[in-house]
Amino acid sequence: MFGPMSSPTVNQKREKLITSLPPQLRRQIKIRAFEHGLDIQDATEHAIRAWYEAPAPPTVDTDGAKVWGTFLSPGEPDRFKEACTDRGVTYVQGLAQALTLWLESHPSPSTPLVAQPVIRLIIANQKGGVGKTFVASGLSQALAEKGQRVLIVDYDPQGHLTAELGLEDVMYDDERETLLMHLDGTAKGDIHDLLVALEHDRFGGRLHVLPASDDAFLMDVHLSRVGFSESALERALEPLEDDYDVIIIDGPPSLGLNMDTALYYVRRREGELADRSGVITPVWANKASHRAFRLLSQQIADLCKKGRISIDYLGLVINAYDSRRGKLVKENKKQWEKATNPGVLLVIGDLKDGREASDGEIPLLEYAPDSEHAQAMRDLAKEIAA
Repeated sequence: MFGPMSSPTVNQKREKLITSLPPQLRRQIKIRAFEHGLDIQDATEHAIRAWYEAPAPPTVDTDGAKVWGTFLSPGEPDRFKEACTDRGVTYVQGLAQALTLWLESHPSPSTPLVAQPVIRLIIANQKGGVGKTFVASGLSQALAEKGQRVLIVDYDPQGHLTAELGLEDVMYDDERETLLMHLDGTAKGDIHDLLVALEHDRFGGRLHVLPASDDAFLMDVHLSRVGFSESALERALEPLEDDYDVIIIDGPPSLGLNMDTALYYVRRREGELADRSGVITPVWANKASHRAFRLLSQQIADLCKKGRISIDYLGLVINAYDSRRGKLVKENKKQWEKATNPGVLLVIGDLKDGREASDGEIPLLEYAPDSEHAQAMRDLAKEIAA
């Protein structure tokens, strides 16, 4: 998470505990901590200290646990590890027990939270070819398949997503207004008129696309003339938000004003739960992806500082991974998996189904519903919608 709620200074005085945690439990503790007005680090430390006093806690199912880390007071990580050794449990099991007990003893407040805004996600990486459009499209399909009302916005001027979903003709329709017109205030019509529904039965009429358009190549130029340009996308999409459960932005291949505008849109709004909206970054297991990620992270941090906002980083997706490509690929994958903020949500193999669906301009879940690629997208959807 980036922004005012981050506390690098405090973290420097703490010590990091790195272990693993099931995604569902991770999301539950973050949401519950927020409900009780606690930082995730403080909630975790309270949970661990209470666990020390708990007599023989029951075993917790930790299947699917992924690397996760948090900062604790000096000496606490070593104390926790010693306690796990004394109890004969793994660090993963010990932490899962501690957090489960904390959740049981800290139920959601009786006063309901303010109604949550629509979930807003950007699939962001300015580096081309890492699978940004593949992840954006597949995730939107999987969410719609499981009953969510989903809008996917093709915010990439190259229009790959629009074309891969068989909507290229719409992109070149000169009679239609465009998203850019709604961003710079020149549109005369209703933004609802830009939307196209995917008609496949699998999606039940719940998956809509806001296609790309040729004028998007001029996005930065036009945004530079718009007052408070960072909020331009939010102003444009606001009339649509009540119609959807999730809005996904297929991010631009650049670090310009259009990226700032999209990042600002997915910021954490007042009263919104942590790790609900935010950024997902597809990467490859190579050094170029590490460099690109650092640049994007810096842009997010700068925007948060400038705008005094918080943007949650929901995680990374390692795409097109093939261990047969050699030692360096394996090492780069390990580097990604050692990262705890953001953590790795999913590793997707270098499989053919996604490429074939794209080439055929057919949605992946329609083209190959039983493929590993399709199941990976469903797994990611469960993580996001948990």
